[in-house]
Amino acid sequence: QVQLVESGGGLVQAGGSLRLSCAASGSFFSIKAMGWYRQAPGKQRELVATITSGGTANYADSAKGRFTISRDNAKKTVDLQMNSLKPEDTAVYYCNAEIVTLMLRTMDYWGKGTLVTVSS
Repeated sequence: QVQLVESGGGLVQAGGSLRLSCAASGSFFSIKAMGWYRQAPGKQRELVATITSGGTANYADSAKGRFTISRDNAKKTVDLQMNSLKPEDTAVYYCNAEIVTLMLRTMDYWGKGTLVTVSS
């Protein structure tokens, strides 16, 4: 069973930093893209950042210049370094991974989410 487990959320003051981590576990062939999404109260889930297996990153406009996504293919982890946090960054952050199963099917997996709260 494939699992994505996030860690690192919490409460931080505006202007502060947090680092989110996500680890993939279970039996599968490989991981393609990994990424972070977020969902604020009353809003739809939105992209924050993604990164390919080759290390090419893509950011939402709201994250550019403040957030950095990175991954360790050997450890099957993806991190999100968030700096200069704003109250509008408050949301549940979800890890996502495109995983190639042992049956060589590509499937989307999600973590359960970690809450980030930025106080003003």
